[in-house]
Amino acid sequence: MAATISCHVVSAEEEIYSGEVQMVSATGSLGELGILPGHTPLLSPLIPGPVILRNAEGEEEIVYVSGGMLEVQAKEVIILADTAIRAHDVDEAAALEAQKQAEHALANQSSEMDYSTAMIMFAEAAAQLRTLQALKKKLGG
Repeated sequence: MAATISCHVVSAEEEIYSGEVQMVSATGSLGELGILPGHTPLLSPLIPGPVILRNAEGEEEIVYVSGGMLEVQAKEVIILADTAIRAHDVDEAAALEAQKQAEHALANQSSEMDYSTAMIMFAEAAAQLRTLQALKKKLGG
């Protein structure tokens, strides 16, 4: 059996995942992170996007996080996310609509939405769509 490490993914509302994993893959503020058992302790901010968890049986589960922190300790990985949603629960139509609204607000500087809010909306919608693409790729279509 492959070596594992305990992993917890927690949002402001609930615990999304808790269990043993072979690997955690996420995007930190300085780039891609791949966490395996025995990894050096680490604390990193996360950017919006998919987190891939390979469980003890080798199956992958994909979770969308809107940002937060990843902490690696000797025997566990903890992801504290502002928002965390299992990839299959992400609403593709809502993400596409949010992206469209953000693009419109960015193009229309006289809109009621300020630039920074529109950029945040756009980044989150794009990250949700990347998470859905990762799930579709995993499922083979």
